[in-house]
Amino acid sequence: MMRRQQDQHTRALYELSALALSILRCPPAPIGFADASPVGERLRPVQQQISPAGFATFLLGISCALMVCGSVTFFIGFVMMPWVLCLAMVLYFVGIVASLSMLGRSILCHLSFSPEKHPHSRKLM
Repeated sequence: MMRRQQDQHTRALYELSALALSILRCPPAPIGFADASPVGERLRPVQQQISPAGFATFLLGISCALMVCGSVTFFIGFVMMPWVLCLAMVLYFVGIVASLSMLGRSILCHLSFSPEKHPHSRKLM
């Protein structure tokens, strides 16, 4: 589910950036039809420019979309933070218990396998 939501956010961001680039670029030249104009005559492409107010509105829309995506991401992180902290504390506790267990096992096993108690143990010369 998280992967699908992340894909939706990525797709929305990709579409938004593609829209921004298509608006900022010059529009493509119009396609001339063979029966509409003679071959020698070329149509001059009409340059459509965006007005400053339109561009400001466009940037405002982009910033609002990014703020919404950012606040959704913040909310997801805020909700998941207690779970992550609890998992980290549980794993930390398991690590401490495992370390104490290994330490106790090494002390007890060392005392129970002393060379005096085992007559079959090798003696080093």
